[in-house]
Amino acid sequence: MADYDFTQDLNETKAKFDMIAKAIDMDALASSIKDLEVEASAPGLWDDQEHAQQVTSKLSAAQSQLKRLKDAQRRIDDVETLYELGSEEDDKDSMDEAVNNLKQLDQDLVDMEVQTLMDGEYDARSAVVTIRSGAGGVDAADFAQMLLRMYLRWAERHNFKTKMMDTSYAEEAGIKSATFQVDAPYAYGRLSVEGGTHRLVRISPFDNQGRRQTSFAAVEVIPLVESTDHIDIPDSDIRVDTFQASGPGGQGVNTTYSAVRITHLPTGLVVSMQDERSQIQNRAAAMAVLQSRLLVLRHEEEAKKKKELAGDIKASWGDQMRSYVLHPYQMVKDLRTGYETSQTQAVFDGDIDGFIEAGIRWRHDQRKQAAEEAAQA
Repeated sequence: MADYDFTQDLNETKAKFDMIAKAIDMDALASSIKDLEVEASAPGLWDDQEHAQQVTSKLSAAQSQLKRLKDAQRRIDDVETLYELGSEEDDKDSMDEAVNNLKQLDQDLVDMEVQTLMDGEYDARSAVVTIRSGAGGVDAADFAQMLLRMYLRWAERHNFKTKMMDTSYAEEAGIKSATFQVDAPYAYGRLSVEGGTHRLVRISPFDNQGRRQTSFAAVEVIPLVESTDHIDIPDSDIRVDTFQASGPGGQGVNTTYSAVRITHLPTGLVVSMQDERSQIQNRAAAMAVLQSRLLVLRHEEEAKKKKELAGDIKASWGDQMRSYVLHPYQMVKDLRTGYETSQTQAVFDGDIDGFIEAGIRWRHDQRKQAAEEAAQA
């Protein structure tokens, strides 16, 4: 313990907390909670269930954030007191406990710090994620399904609510595409850094000669639209087709024309939904995703930054952002941030927080640099 400077680490932790508290603005957060509590207790709130859910979700997220800040502030005081008492009484166990508690507190503050870096216009929203198989045949379809499982397991680890919206199964194995929704505060801010082209290198389980295969999949992440976004889509701008749902889903899904495909004629955007039981539900879900994509398109046109939201995801698959190598060695590496790990199975089991954190920091630096360049222009 003699070589360890507890005071220096404690001061660094305090400085980190002060920076986070300033960025979040605890007083403003407390004021926002009071306003949301008033709105949440208003008579007739649940007459509009969608609005009511948004209010209660925002209130819960704000209360949770304020609680984390206050808990961190209390823990800083507790750990400082514990170490001082242990030092005065030469109690090594208490001093060791204080050091361990400080290390855990510091990691928790790192997690909170990352949230302060999610300062984009739509970062606080829920997310809609679409995964599409690319070049690589059946291996690509299988890879797309591996990525789908990875993201669903990641959401499960964080107790984030997910909802499948559309799944198109490939003939031999895997999926052609899948779309799902993640309902959680800052889900878009976190997952948007996952948008781009993903590459898998492995010995193909579908090749009877055991050759190495490279396959690709694209991940698109868009923010969920809210009623205040005002994305108007005239009926004359869309074509709606109905068809039978495919794949698992049960008798009620597969024997009726409940699946819906909406084509936005001015842009050529196409959205399909089939995971709900009724055509009305699938149409509503498809329209919500179409609105989200048009929202992204509008933002890109206004800001002239095509990669800021959904990313510039090309059908040529030439713009890779992450490689998953299973042969001849084990490695997952993000090509933008340089973050990598050899724990490939853990990654496919949903352990991707390291990649997401590195991506958020990278994106924040990119935004900051772009703002500085714009100010100098």
